[in-house]
Amino acid sequence: MDIIDLKYLTAAATVGNFAQAAKSLGLSTSTISRRVNRVEDELGLTLFERGRSGVRLTASGKAVMRHVWRALAELDAVQRSGRQIDSGEAGEIRLGVRMPPIGEPLSGLFAGWREQNPNVAMTLSEMNERDLALALDERRLDAILMVSHAVWPGAASAILYSERLVAAIPSDHPLAQGASVGWAALRGETILVQGWEESQAARELYASLLGSGTDFRSHAAGKLSLFALVGAGFGITLTIASQSEVAFPGVVVRPIDEPNALVQIALAWAPALEDPVVGRFIAFMRDEARLRGLR
Repeated sequence: MDIIDLKYLTAAATVGNFAQAAKSLGLSTSTISRRVNRVEDELGLTLFERGRSGVRLTASGKAVMRHVWRALAELDAVQRSGRQIDSGEAGEIRLGVRMPPIGEPLSGLFAGWREQNPNVAMTLSEMNERDLALALDERRLDAILMVSHAVWPGAASAILYSERLVAAIPSDHPLAQGASVGWAALRGETILVQGWEESQAARELYASLLGSGTDFRSHAAGKLSLFALVGAGFGITLTIASQSEVAFPGVVVRPIDEPNALVQIALAWAPALEDPVVGRFIAFMRDEARLRGLR
């Protein structure tokens, strides 16, 4: 018994006539009759009662056909899913991020992707730069969102948009009284940064803007934990403007009034891209960012 036999059984059961079933399939009546007889012999059951007016399912035939219809429905679902995955219309995106994707424009880009691709799941993994690179190389991630200066040689990437840097300051700090801050004022402060022994990309970026003499304090923690430390008065942290859309107790955010207080957000992926849904995601993010005037 094979799949084609199940389709022949379905055709015969649906129309109640071997000749009509054969005609609908473009076959001879003898072919349908022979294949049905073979299935009955294999099962040791009579599936159809034969008569002058046609055929009808026996009680055993009805019981068997319930399984046949279920099997064919599952097969159709498998084939449909395969076609969707092959075209990039279904599947999963395993996206690595350096920081929580909060606020615009990223939330708008994600919403647009989800609206156009409802059958594609998205799984986020937040890691430091070194672990992101390793996970992408080992194919545990499909793509990564990160600041462009941290993209490593050998990775394919595209700049999606630029974001202003802002300073998160304790609400009772003197710098919180002004409308904005500059690099000169921040150089005399303790700057809290995310940093791991093998990954100090944030510190390197901020040092290039503030100077290496700045008092940096590295924490192997998420950005939300740094905001908590700021609120407790341990120092000031820098972040991108979209991250400041979430309010934290004891923290105020001030724009940095400097022309170079700007970072570019990039999407990175492995050059040898194979999964159609990943290619579809990358193309959407790149093209949609351009259409929205973000680049």
